[in-house]
Amino acid sequence: MLKLEDFFRNPERTAYQISPDGRHISFMAPYKDRMNVFVQSINEKSQLGIPQQLTYESERSISGYMWADNERIVFSKDCGGDENHRLFGIKLDGSDFRSYTDFEGVKTSIIDDLEDIPGMILIGLNRRNPEVFDPYRLNLDTGELTLLAENPGNYQGWTTDHEGRLRVAYAIVDGVNTQILYRDNEEEEFRAVITTNFKEEVNYCLFTPDNRLVWSITNLGRDKNALVLMDPATGKELEELFTHDTYDITSISYSRRRKKLLSAYCTGHSRPIRHFFDEEARVRREKLQAHFPDKRIGIADTDRSEEHCLLFVGCDRTQGAYYYYHVPTDRLVHIADIAPWIRQEEMVPMHAIRYTTSDQLNIEAYLSLPKGTDVEIINGEPRLTKGKAPLPLIVNPHGGPWARDYWGFSSEVQFLCSRGYAVFQMNFRGSTGYGRNFLEASYKQWGLKMQDDITEGVKWLIQSGVADAQRIAIYGGSYGGYATLAGICFTPELYRCAIDYVGVSNLFTFMNTIPPYWKPMLEMMYEQVGDPEKDQEQLAATSPALHADRIQCPLFIAQGANDPRVNKAESDQMVTALKDRGIEVEYMVKNNEGHGFHNQENRFDFYRAMERFLKQHL
Repeated sequence: MLKLEDFFRNPERTAYQISPDGRHISFMAPYKDRMNVFVQSINEKSQLGIPQQLTYESERSISGYMWADNERIVFSKDCGGDENHRLFGIKLDGSDFRSYTDFEGVKTSIIDDLEDIPGMILIGLNRRNPEVFDPYRLNLDTGELTLLAENPGNYQGWTTDHEGRLRVAYAIVDGVNTQILYRDNEEEEFRAVITTNFKEEVNYCLFTPDNRLVWSITNLGRDKNALVLMDPATGKELEELFTHDTYDITSISYSRRRKKLLSAYCTGHSRPIRHFFDEEARVRREKLQAHFPDKRIGIADTDRSEEHCLLFVGCDRTQGAYYYYHVPTDRLVHIADIAPWIRQEEMVPMHAIRYTTSDQLNIEAYLSLPKGTDVEIINGEPRLTKGKAPLPLIVNPHGGPWARDYWGFSSEVQFLCSRGYAVFQMNFRGSTGYGRNFLEASYKQWGLKMQDDITEGVKWLIQSGVADAQRIAIYGGSYGGYATLAGICFTPELYRCAIDYVGVSNLFTFMNTIPPYWKPMLEMMYEQVGDPEKDQEQLAATSPALHADRIQCPLFIAQGANDPRVNKAESDQMVTALKDRGIEVEYMVKNNEGHGFHNQENRFDFYRAMERFLKQHL
């Protein structure tokens, strides 16, 4: 059995990228238990040079990085999990290290890497007003910041054309309506072209090669997000290119070198769904899949020529590996395994299952089982072998809540299964990728129908004989933490113990402590979650902190002190309410963390405590 630390230690190497000229590759690897950036050369024979360390961060891991040009890498990091990321840059020889956005309390985001404009990138900063982000062109050689447009207070995003010009803005108007604004060039003012309710989606994904039209993902007039061709100046839909009956289109693939739309992508239940518009791209994908017939393959990065690629190859039983791929010769070179100490044959599969709710919603879910269990999956339904004992079960609702669980490797799932627990994850109503109706079915349903989807799934597993009704725990983070607390408040008979990780406990205080850059979306959140005034009675009824007297089982809570999304007060008030009643509650606070624990030693502490807690109570 693997040690706990082997599941949650930092990857050996990960986040591989390739330089625009294809002559270097980069990756992140541990240094003093923090993830830092390294680079190494690669020659025409696909031979790798000796890795060279570029960054030496020891307080907190780098959050992300990218190639700015062939000679410079930029990276971001925050302080103690506050999510106010700052941007830094360094050249490949270690020279010219600089901080580009060293502003206290300011968050930096990348808008466009401006791949075809050396030495320049577009970034967003909420420096002028903490509630909104202004777009700037950053000169990486001089550090000069040029303001491209002053955010009037409601712009939430931007789209550039192929020449890096800021052409599209996305805004919130009247609190709950969204608007697309457009301009032909950067000398013009933005003008509104489409106004919709926030429940309707129009996303100008990418300009066509001539910068005249856009490929858009939209659900206007339909339930599922489709890929369409639109006129950006009018918002008129010109042609539907692809839609799927079951799933939303989530992304597209484009060749900058060939200036062609290649494919559209849906997540799917257990395998991705791709629709190709380009025959060459389809043949290339078939070649790649032939190398790894039972694995999921992703293009991690390509150079400007698109002849040199980095592949990520993984499945549900391995953290994955990176490969260098030379497209013209179909040559593959293994670069690194992310976690070579994890052996695929020792891990367990993640089974794609599905069930139907009492109001006839189809819920896609995942069930992972300890090795040696006597459970079969038949047509998406689990069945325990007759005469065999049911299993202790960890119910693990995802965060978001407007996100989703995916088929693939999960360190948490594999760890829990290795300790003898089955793990149940479900894409309850509101999970993304299933269309507008499924999403809207979650609005104002925190603690109600969304919670029922979880409860009914658990009862279904009990009835199937898989889950032991006397040994069920619930564990989740963020919204999953809220669902954990709601589960033990509103269905206390169902759970033996619970673990809440940075979860919401009081819907009133949650609304009052959101980050400043969420405030323009507050009216939208009122429609999605509930209005503290108009829906006061409902929010009071579904706030676990106000119903702590219903909790009967032991609870473990973990919280980052600097969490900007779910304030520490959410956990504090729940702990206080339980201790006042004499209910057993274990409370872990990390003063150098935010929304989740990122430092390795803190992850170890959390999962050690989780293991002890579950062993004692389940």
